[in-house]
Amino acid sequence: MNVLVTRPDNRGQELVDMLNERQIFAVHQPLFTIEAGSELPLLPSVLSRLKSGDYVFVVSPNAVDYAVKTLTDTGFHFRSDLKYFAVGQRTAKYFTEKAEQAVIYPLESENSEGVLALPDMQDLTDKTILILRANSGRELLAETAMLRGASIQYLECYRREPVMVDIPEKISVCKRLGVNTIVITSSEILKSLYEQTNENCREWLFECNLVVVSQRIGKIAKQMGWQSDKIFVSDKADNVTLMNTLLFKIDKSN
Repeated sequence: MNVLVTRPDNRGQELVDMLNERQIFAVHQPLFTIEAGSELPLLPSVLSRLKSGDYVFVVSPNAVDYAVKTLTDTGFHFRSDLKYFAVGQRTAKYFTEKAEQAVIYPLESENSEGVLALPDMQDLTDKTILILRANSGRELLAETAMLRGASIQYLECYRREPVMVDIPEKISVCKRLGVNTIVITSSEILKSLYEQTNENCREWLFECNLVVVSQRIGKIAKQMGWQSDKIFVSDKADNVTLMNTLLFKIDKSN
């Protein structure tokens, strides 16, 4: 098994290093970099205007990093009279470590659907929900919360910026290296990889095993042309779980 990891920045390189330590060949080629969001300077004032008991959602460790740094640099901190939520355990644990606040997250489905099933998310009358996220993302959480009575505020904590790289050339290199498995951690990455791959190379792309972090991304991959037996959904998005998916699910299927 030879693996292409597309997860951005240091977390992607960390996964490559973990695989290399297990004697699995892996290369890192991110399609996006993570940059500070344009709305970060507004975070202290936005937080200060929330009512006691309002909700704050952090969508990823990247959102945590930039939000905590902004508040620390300006002498502010996350208020203890607000309720904090995360989509998954990894982000929840990371936020608790960095911000010293308790975080609510779904134990079963680590996605927007899981969050919306939480007891605290059923009656949202008069609640304001602040969502700390990237410059784009799923709208299901916000749209459903509004139907349940909430007001929604977004704050762009980070941006995904496309990496200026010759994807067809990188695909050619991956083919020569014998890459047969690709790790995808967002729908944006999957769409970028698909759209930038020449049509004559897509047959190779569809022959690769695809490790994704949600059923939703798996469905998108299937619509693009991957067969179901080539799509492997990791139970969680952290690197340890991704590595275990590669080691146990794919190895056993081959």
